[in-house]
Amino acid sequence: MALKKLKEYLQNLSHEGIALAFSGGVDSTLLLAVLGEINKEKPFPLAALTMHTVLQNDSEITAARNMCKKFGVRQEIFSFNPFLLPEVKNNRTDRCYHCKKAIFTRFCEFSAKEKLKYLLDGTNADDLSTYRPGRKALQELGILSPLAELHIGKRQIREMSATLSLPTASKPAVPCLATRFEYNTLLNDDKIKNVAAAETWFHQAFPQVENIRLRVHGSLARLEISRQDIPEIAAQAERITEELKRFGFQYITLDLEGFRSGSFDAGLR
Repeated sequence: MALKKLKEYLQNLSHEGIALAFSGGVDSTLLLAVLGEINKEKPFPLAALTMHTVLQNDSEITAARNMCKKFGVRQEIFSFNPFLLPEVKNNRTDRCYHCKKAIFTRFCEFSAKEKLKYLLDGTNADDLSTYRPGRKALQELGILSPLAELHIGKRQIREMSATLSLPTASKPAVPCLATRFEYNTLLNDDKIKNVAAAETWFHQAFPQVENIRLRVHGSLARLEISRQDIPEIAAQAERITEELKRFGFQYITLDLEGFRSGSFDAGLR
């Protein structure tokens, strides 16, 4: 029923042109798949807009490109240096607002030029109850969030993705790499690339562990993983410590509270 409602919602917008902010994540991939299906049934002006920055792994861009090819949707890839924004460079608590505003302003300009009336993003219903300062930027720019508007949350999105046999149905969330650092600490390319490389090593060394976050507190690395995986990872303490010290961390800790999305957002509203 939810999938049918989503398709009807998107069909009602399609005749005036749609641009989709597409990251390649679970949420935006579901929208891409449904839009691709609608476009095959009755072609309409459609484009997927992807922003490439240092705050995401290059592998995500490759995955997004492949997904657009799979569904036959035109993709436009933009680039942006988020550290030109002092709010992002200094990792302020409203960092996401300023970053989203800059990115979606670029998307809006492209959409207007291409006469694509509606610009959509993958914000879902669950995002409305968590700390998401970027939502303010989307609201200011008039971005539509179909999943949120139709009260579709992450569980439903994964179920719908499985129904459509999407490879992202069980894909772990891949948030912005700035979320690995404490707020109000200076960010730069080297720090971001270092933590990305460390997490990549961890994923390759322990592919069975789905959720991994390496949170950075100066020279201390705090590993967040799902609680059920803690015993296995703790048993590999010597190996992990030796490897992560090669990335420049002096202290390596394992967070006993386990993985939780947005742990640096505790206390923020």
